[in-house]
Amino acid sequence: MTQQLRRTLGVFDAVVIGLGSMVGAGIFVALGPAAGAAGSGLLLGLGLAAVVAYCNAMSSARLAAVYPTSGGTYVYARERLGPFWGYLAGWAFVVGKTASCAAMALTVGAYVWPEQAHAVAVASVVALTAVNYRGVQKSAWLTRVVVAVVLAVLAAVVVSSLGSPRADLGRLGWDGDVSAGGVFQAAGLLFFAFAGYARIATLGEEVRDPARTIPRAVPLALGIALVVYAAVAVAVLSVLGPVALGRSGAPLADAVRAAGADWLVPVVRVGAVVAALGSLLALILGVSRTTLAMSRDGHLPGALSAVHPRFQVPHRAEVAVGLVVAVVAATADVRGAIGFSSFGVLLYYTLANASAWTLCSGPPAGTPVRVTKARTRVERVTADGGPAGRAWVVRATAVCGAVGCVALAFALPGPSVAAGTAVVALGALLYVVRKKTQKQ
Repeated sequence: MTQQLRRTLGVFDAVVIGLGSMVGAGIFVALGPAAGAAGSGLLLGLGLAAVVAYCNAMSSARLAAVYPTSGGTYVYARERLGPFWGYLAGWAFVVGKTASCAAMALTVGAYVWPEQAHAVAVASVVALTAVNYRGVQKSAWLTRVVVAVVLAVLAAVVVSSLGSPRADLGRLGWDGDVSAGGVFQAAGLLFFAFAGYARIATLGEEVRDPARTIPRAVPLALGIALVVYAAVAVAVLSVLGPVALGRSGAPLADAVRAAGADWLVPVVRVGAVVAALGSLLALILGVSRTTLAMSRDGHLPGALSAVHPRFQVPHRAEVAVGLVVAVVAATADVRGAIGFSSFGVLLYYTLANASAWTLCSGPPAGTPVRVTKARTRVERVTADGGPAGRAWVVRATAVCGAVGCVALAFALPGPSVAAGTAVVALGALLYVVRKKTQKQ
């Protein structure tokens, strides 16, 4: 049974998968808490989240062009920084994104059948795991449909809100309630919605010509998502204002209702469900590929590295991820899951930026034989005119991304920071115990 995945995704499919992860349920649920934290500084928080996301995206794209294999930052940190840091990145990603999967599944349940939200969440996880099991091309096709529906719904929200007599662009101005801490916390919460561009990198082993495709697809997907988010945020703020938006549990539905377009409320609800399903589909893809990479290295059971001979997917990893997410979705709380997920993912990207910093020096000393094939890709990526540009640009982007990630991570609500720190420490402890056991 072959252990390599099939390269079937081009630029368009890669962009669509990234958009399916970003333009998802986050925009339907994250604006309210972010406005509650930043007040009239919501747009500033959105801009800050976008800057950090851009730096992370460029660092990830450069690394993916050098190491076009499944696993994302788990692989990059392992090869550039060492096995422990690779393991820690993988641990943070799998744990954080499992929480994201549960949050998306619970969002589906809350919109479809609030009284039975957990049951609907579990059913949605099972259904989308089955879709992913059938092959990444089927997942990409379904994601195209999801992205088209969600963009249409968001366009309707923007047009109805900005075209309403209730719209007042004066509500976008600052009213003195803005604090630096609030803006940073809002950016950290909004980062939850931006983080999907990593899905393109984690699918590196299934992308055609990854050295060209990934550096093109990542900024394209991120740029489109930023334009969409900014348009929606401006439209909703113009109708509700920062105070009402901060109190809203369903900001987009409340915005169209305030705009006098009550007929759009059920449409927005359907859009939220479809968006959450699209995000969940892409999230399960990304977590299963990182699980595959970690199992190949022995950090997870080796049986999870199996690739299906017909569908060319890591089928055991996908089933295992689906089972874990289903259990979490049956028991978790959606609000806590968002903050916890953001902390884990921000740590993950901190390590991605640290790995990108080292690209300008070529492969690190003591590089294993299996990675020396990447030397020419390192030289090509960091050369003038290559996808990474000049060395100082690579390093400046990496520093900006790493500092931004740390700042946003520790600006999150206290319970999220405490829980995230504890889980990361547990992962590090497990690594040390495993190493000591192997030596005995």
